[in-house]
Amino acid sequence: MSDTASSTVGSFARAVAFATEAHRGQVRKGADADPYISHPLAVVAILADEAQIADWVTLCAAVLHDTIEDTGTSHDDLETAFGTEVADLVAEVSDDKRLPKHVCKADQVARAAKASPKARLVKLADKIANLRDIADRPPATWSLKRKQEYFDWSKAVVDAIRGTNPVLEGAFDATFARRSELT
Repeated sequence: MSDTASSTVGSFARAVAFATEAHRGQVRKGADADPYISHPLAVVAILADEAQIADWVTLCAAVLHDTIEDTGTSHDDLETAFGTEVADLVAEVSDDKRLPKHVCKADQVARAAKASPKARLVKLADKIANLRDIADRPPATWSLKRKQEYFDWSKAVVDAIRGTNPVLEGAFDATFARRSELT
């Protein structure tokens, strides 16, 4: 393995360990209450396995994508640990949780259209993973209406970034088609 490949694998492994620690004690909203780290790992798997994305910056940002918005991690923490490019990419896909939920959702749609190509990839994979979780292991307290509204909002985000990656967009569309199966 070349020094560059070794360094890349090492950086990604450090990102997985960092995200695992940052999300320690957090669980997904699904009825199974899976450890939260399962979500960032699913996002990485979608990018790497389904879309054949091998760019280490994108994959590191994918595994770290919720650390700023859902943990005590700051942009500076990520910059110190993984460099400016990864930290900026994570910040680009992070929501400002201080905003009211409806404002945050509208802001995400608007920001998606202006997002960098790498941020769009992470956002697509994140939406696919979330919809799959809602379809397969929905939060026990979510009504059918709330699940459908989440599907519809996710589609608005993805529609704002169409033309990014046909494989991911196809996977999103196939998952979105499951909206009619929600109960």
